[in-house]
Parts: sequence; structure tokens; C-alpha cells
Amino acid sequence: MVKVKHKFFCSECGYESPKWYGKCPGCGAWNSMVEEVEKTVKTQGMNSGIFHAKEKPQSIINIESGKEPRIQTGIGELNRVLGGGVVPGSLVLVGGDPGIGKSTLLLQTSHEMARSGLRVLYISGEESVRQTKLRAERLGTLSPELFVLCESSMDGIEEAIDEVKPDFVVIDSIQTVYLPEVTSAPGSVSQVRECTARFMRIAKGQGIATVLVGHVTKEGAIAGPRMLEHMVDCVLYFEGERHHSYRLLRAVKNRFGSTNEIGIFEMNESGLAEVANPSELFLSERPLGVAGSTVVASMEGTRPMLVELQALIAATHFPSPRRMATGVDYQRMNLILAVLEKRMGLFLQNQDAYVNLAGGVKLDEPAVDLAIAVSVASSFRDLPTKPYDVFFGEVGLTGEVRAVSRAEQRVKEAAKLGFKRVILPEKSMKGWKGPQEIQLIGVNTVADALAVALD
Repeated sequence: MVKVKHKFFCSECGYESPKWYGKCPGCGAWNSMVEEVEKTVKTQGMNSGIFHAKEKPQSIINIESGKEPRIQTGIGELNRVLGGGVVPGSLVLVGGDPGIGKSTLLLQTSHEMARSGLRVLYISGEESVRQTKLRAERLGTLSPELFVLCESSMDGIEEAIDEVKPDFVVIDSIQTVYLPEVTSAPGSVSQVRECTARFMRIAKGQGIATVLVGHVTKEGAIAGPRMLEHMVDCVLYFEGERHHSYRLLRAVKNRFGSTNEIGIFEMNESGLAEVANPSELFLSERPLGVAGSTVVASMEGTRPMLVELQALIAATHFPSPRRMATGVDYQRMNLILAVLEKRMGLFLQNQDAYVNLAGGVKLDEPAVDLAIAVSVASSFRDLPTKPYDVFFGEVGLTGEVRAVSRAEQRVKEAAKLGFKRVILPEKSMKGWKGPQEIQLIGVNTVADALAVALD
């Protein structure tokens, strides 16, 4: 017996309702409710679970613990973000803006894994097999163990997986896949949810590492219901500016590793190239002896990274001065400007303030506070800092400089790149000694840091 139901789903958050709303009660989006027809068919075996054998509850003490096996992708930056490689049977979701390089990254990954002896199935619902072959020739990613298929039907994809029996599957993209028994259009909330659930059963039941490519909305979030990100094991975002050649791969969810790691790539004619030393890359075009330019030592996961931070303070011609932040938190910048004005006596009420991180990178840790304060003061007073100084530290509302974690790794990275001095919180210097070739200057307040940097 087939039962037909008419329901409305929010295309932004997946909120379900029996009637239409102009404004979604779940996320507040306007005109996002779409009507879909659901057909419920009574069948047996639909709730059979993921695993072949029925498991019984057991004490957590009696469960054997061990590390998850990993499949090396052949791309070091991707392995870093995933936590050491792909886990067999895991479901990974990769999102990013159109044209940012998601398909290029996954095709190169497929080639490296196929070259290592694994069987890889690359399924594209947006490109024909000839188009995929042309892109593979341009990237030099041809391998006999890499199988390519142009298919968007879920039934056809399952048949191909049963026939090829791959170790690694790429679906490009999940918004193009559809189930014939679901009457809504491909890319709708119901189709994306049901197809993802089917891929999850395949991945867990057969132990196949599966990667899904997801489209993003104009706000940058992955299109479809928010439930999609809850269902998968790992969510990766491929970021980058169109006018920059650098791309950042960032994990926002990872059940098998840390979400603090990032992978850095450079886009060139032959595809994506790994950036092994991002600090040297971001500092390659740094001007020396210019007011408002400083170098900040940041930590992205376990990787120390030195980035140039620039500030420009200029007299405003408007009643309200402009404030603009690129790569750093806007609210954090306003907080530091208030501290400089209140504690240091810098009159910034009639000054426009612009803060920028060079290279298109984004940093959100508090350790960049001290570098922002020094850059703003340097530009306001038109006094350049020393060209071989590095800054890091958290700034409090009373003007104090607080300690940050992993100071030793930041200092070692600065010494490796030839910097002479590091201005850091004094409390971060306890319990370790820095390299002999670099001078460590501990400060307790922003006033101390400015006295050292702008003397």
C-alpha cells in the first residue's frame, strides 16, 4: 500500500512542516520552504541496520581499543587534515565555492591512491567521462586502477560499486544523485538526505572509504539540510580567494582526528601543489621598513605559521570612521582599537582603521592580538617596526598581554626563517629555553610591547 504525503522542507536547514511558511521557523530564512511529495511504502528489511551481524550491548571495558587503520592518500596536506589518512568505511563531505578546485583535488587524490595499488571509482554526475578524461590528461592523473563513471541514479551507482568493488569512491556531487522512488527533484532536501543515508550504509557495510562533494550556498554553507553534516564522519571545506592562487583545506568536523589542522595548496597549470612551508610563502613579498607591517606567529593545529599582518590608519572624512578587517575577527579588532585608545592614549576616534592578513589566510586565535595592536600603533605613529621582529600574545581589556599555548614551537619557526627577535608574553617564557640565535623579549602590557617595537 502506497501512502502519499505532501510536506514542506526548508532548503536551508531541513525544517519539516505540514504547511507552507514564508519564513522558516527553524532558521529564519525567507522563501526557503519547498513542497515535496513523500511516498511511503511498507517494505521489509528497510531498518536492517548498517552491519551484517546483529550486535549485542556490551560493557565498554570489555571492548578492545585500537587505532583506526588508515589509507594514505598520497597527498601529505590532505593526510594532515584527515588526521593521518582516510579511514576505511568512513564518509567524508567536501564543500567549497564553484571553481575553487574540489574536483581537481579529488581527481589528484584518486590518481595517487590508484597508483599505490588501490582500486578507485570516480563517479561524476556533472561531467561526462570524456570531460573527466580531458581534465585527467591535463593534470597527468591517468592510472589503470582509476575507474570513471558518469551516473546520477543511485541504483546505477550501486551496481557500479558492486561490479568494480573499489576501495575508494568519489561522488561528484551529492546534489546530482537521485533515488527513483523519491519523487522530488535531484538536489532537494529529501533526495540529498536519502542518498546520503544510502551511501552511509554502503560505506559502513562494505568498508569503502567514500567522499561526497557538496555544493555550497551563497553564504558559503553546504547546500541541503544541516542533517547532511551530522550524518557524515568528516566535513572539509576547501577555501580560497579567486584572485589568489592559494587554497586552504580546513576540517570543521572529524570523528577520527583533530579539527584544528589545515592543508595549504597552490593552484597552478598542472593542478594543486602542496605547500610544505607556508610561512616562507606568505612572507615572500613582505616589504621591509614600512609602518603598519608586522609578522605574527600563529598555530594552525600542530603547524606553526608566520604571516604578515598589515594595518593602515588614516584620517576619516566621514562622521563615523570606517573599520575593516580581512583575515582577522572584526569584533576582536574593534576591541583592540578600544584598548589602544583607552590605555595607550591613541586618539583613533577620527581615524579609519584597516587590518589585513596578507596572502588571503584567515586566523581566528587570540595570539594575533598583540600583532594587531603593534601594527595599528605603528601605522598611527608612522613608525616602522624592526624588519626581523615577530609578535604573538593575547591582549586583555586592561591592556595586559596574556600567555598563549605552544610558544616554543612558534619561536622555533621564527628562528628557522631567520628572524632575530620575538616579542611574546612573559608568562609564556617559563619552563623552556629558546634557540641561541634568536632574542626573546617578554612583555606584560601593550605599553611594554610598543616601547620595545617602536623605540
